[in-house]
Amino acid sequence: MTQAFSARTKRVGSCKLAAAIFAMLSVCAALSARAADDAKPTPIQTGTGHHFACTDYSGGKVFIVDKAGRVEWEYKTGSCNDLWVLPNGNLLFNTGKGVLEVDRDKKTVFSYESAGEVYACQRLENGNTFIGECTDARLIEVEPSGKIAFELKIPAPDAKYAGHAYIRNARKLANGNYLVCFYSQEVVRELDPKGNVVAEIPAASGPHSAARLANGNTIVACGDYKKAPTVFEVDKAGKTVWQVTHDELPGISLKFMTGFQRLPNGNTVMTNWVGHGEFGKAPGIIEVTPDKKVVWTFQDDATMKTFSSVQLLDVPGDPAKGDIIH
Repeated sequence: MTQAFSARTKRVGSCKLAAAIFAMLSVCAALSARAADDAKPTPIQTGTGHHFACTDYSGGKVFIVDKAGRVEWEYKTGSCNDLWVLPNGNLLFNTGKGVLEVDRDKKTVFSYESAGEVYACQRLENGNTFIGECTDARLIEVEPSGKIAFELKIPAPDAKYAGHAYIRNARKLANGNYLVCFYSQEVVRELDPKGNVVAEIPAASGPHSAARLANGNTIVACGDYKKAPTVFEVDKAGKTVWQVTHDELPGISLKFMTGFQRLPNGNTVMTNWVGHGEFGKAPGIIEVTPDKKVVWTFQDDATMKTFSSVQLLDVPGDPAKGDIIH
């Protein structure tokens, strides 16, 4: 009996010792995690922050960030560079070779898969989703069921323009036409539903994104194709009425301008893609006034690699109705 009692005592002691060791290891792990978090560079933010959603093209993620610069939601996806936050809170974005809509619980609401690269998506007012397929060289509109309701093939005029660098972002306009960034050809074209060119805007260094403003002007963001990234606005006649060039903002260099949002107050929020060896050398998001005064910048090198699209969540409006211009 004494031996049995002794054995039980040893087992109890062993269990207590194991529990103590486990608790100590848990505390150490928590402290290590906290130390790792403390060691991470904090987001660098100047000016008044915004609540916003953004894409990280190279990191393959979509983020929602609060005004203090803290990530409050993220979703792992493919090479994402176009993003919309819908009125119901869902996020619509491209995935490299497709388009997804997910809710805040990360449940898939809409999905389209493509054989080739996709750089553009847009929710239309009728509920369909507009998609620009780069390597497959076509613009399509897809019903919620996944059925293709419209297709416009836009083959490259020459093989040297086709493939990965053929087109980037695209938008369906209120007039029923399509605004398409032909990156390798360094031009933005407005096409009618039959593919006829209605208007053409030269865009040196490779247009990545373009949007039509309410006044009929067009804003374009260009990459580093000719090492001269810029964001510019032209009127209906094609005359440049506003622009920010790569080297004119004090202390900030534009590396590869991928996206933007024109705000109701006239300010422009721009995404500055810092790939191609430029990582960490400039803020990823820059807000400027019409007279090009920098009022907000955001950079989080520890969490986000390359920004490609941004939408502010403190600017109300329905993107499908044209209230959000980006």
